[in-house]
Amino acid sequence: MKDPRDIILSPIVSEKSYAAVQNKQYSFYIDPRVDKGEVKRAIEKIFNVKVLKVNTINVKPKPKKLGRSIGLSAKRKKAIITVSDKDKIEFFESTV
Repeated sequence: MKDPRDIILSPIVSEKSYAAVQNKQYSFYIDPRVDKGEVKRAIEKIFNVKVLKVNTINVKPKPKKLGRSIGLSAKRKKAIITVSDKDKIEFFESTV
């Protein structure tokens, strides 16, 4: 099994993700090669919460320009985690 900190890359910090905290949903960027089961185990191990549901989204790269060069932004994968009503992830709760 991979290290849980290699699976979860970073939290998503945006207005939309903070609005979902009231519904006990938390958003993270994850390693694109992992599946929902690995994400669930990693979140439960890192934050000591009970995960009810995991939704994953593949984010397509967007075209970017820098001067005359044209390229693409990085391909990413997002996970939206729903936890039980009695649990919360302190990282998100401290800034709300």
